[in-house]
Amino acid sequence: MSDQRTAMPWGLYTVGGLGGLLFGYDTGIISGAGPIIQNDWRLNAAQLGFITASVLIGSMVGALAIGGLADRFGRKKLFIIAALLFIAGGFFCMFSQNFAEMSIARIILGFAIGAASSLTPTYLVELADKDHRGSIASMFQLMITIGIEVAYFANLLFLNHNIGGLADWRWMLGSELLPAAALMIGSIALPESPRYLIKVGKVELARKILERRLKRDGSEEIAEIQAVLSKSEGKGTFKELFAISGKSVLVAILLMFFQQLVGINAVIYFVPKIFQSAFHFSSANSIWISVGIGAVNVISTIVALGIMNRFNRKSLLIFGSIEMAISFIILIILNLTLGVHSMGSAVATMIFIALFIIGFAVSWGPICWIMISEIFPLKVRGLGTSIGSAANWIGDFIVSQFFTILLVGFHNNIAGPFAIFCAFAILSIFFVKYMVPETRGKSLEEIEENMDEKRKKA
Repeated sequence: MSDQRTAMPWGLYTVGGLGGLLFGYDTGIISGAGPIIQNDWRLNAAQLGFITASVLIGSMVGALAIGGLADRFGRKKLFIIAALLFIAGGFFCMFSQNFAEMSIARIILGFAIGAASSLTPTYLVELADKDHRGSIASMFQLMITIGIEVAYFANLLFLNHNIGGLADWRWMLGSELLPAAALMIGSIALPESPRYLIKVGKVELARKILERRLKRDGSEEIAEIQAVLSKSEGKGTFKELFAISGKSVLVAILLMFFQQLVGINAVIYFVPKIFQSAFHFSSANSIWISVGIGAVNVISTIVALGIMNRFNRKSLLIFGSIEMAISFIILIILNLTLGVHSMGSAVATMIFIALFIIGFAVSWGPICWIMISEIFPLKVRGLGTSIGSAANWIGDFIVSQFFTILLVGFHNNIAGPFAIFCAFAILSIFFVKYMVPETRGKSLEEIEENMDEKRKKA
């Protein structure tokens, strides 16, 4: 057993998580490029908001569309298609000439990001063994945070540099072609999911992948997967999904809504705007604060990889909710008592946003993506994960559309919108305690059988 653990192909899992890098990179890039585009094209706030949010519209569609296709055609082929869409979207964004063209390009980009956000967690969960699944599946969230941080540095690199007659924001958006190319190359090299291969009858190919690429004996694992598949019926339709996994669908949707409604992407998207509007920081200084917050996010997610297999999923989620709520409460009190424009309030905001990020990164960040791929049966896993992923993008859209409105409504005092995020952090504790199943230390097939037994008893 120890030999297998030391031989685990972490490089393969890292490549498998590249879909998360695309997700994070676009999130980070648009936070720096958006305000510059607004100034160059003289866009109003609503137009800037739509350019930011249009990628989320595409992501919802991409996430929902990819699930059934992944169950039918496999994970690997769809990764390649997602990479092609990302390359096309990045290219059109770089050379867009007006608001309408940019919006269409961002929607295309969204298709790719939505597809990757649904495919990647499922792929990593299906590749992993039960003892390492938490850490391996957390690679997705780690790659998101790395993508965000690298994008922040790309924003700084290109800021105020109009190279070859192209504006700096065009180079910012064009740099997204690099992670897209990495996903394309990586997707070609990746093996297909062994569980998908077993589902479609390619058992020997699955065995070769398990033994040669994943470095573990596949006989017992294959037998367990086949035994569970033999008990299930149907072709994996949406009707079957809701019939056999209705509660799992609800849990997946609420997990992803809470992940967004605690305000994570309000912070990621709008940290520069927060410090420019509330504390009058310069654009460059605001982006440097984003870099610092991004570094905290990456380091905390690396810590999450180390602890993910040592603690129950529910315990980590509840810890994260409590830590985030406490950070919000202190931040709200300080902003109300110190005043919105004071330097003391600005420093406190940096510290407690960082603490919020730490709480999120070791809990709700990685665990939600892991669990939406764990709680669905193999025959409908692609469909179920796609619904969970789409819920994430809907929540992201809501937060990104209303945060700036709330900030203006509270006279640029972040205490207002953060109080709303705090309320959702508190509500999430009760949701986890009473509705979320524990999945740590169980094979996907054990989870499927346990949930099937509970459904029959209900």
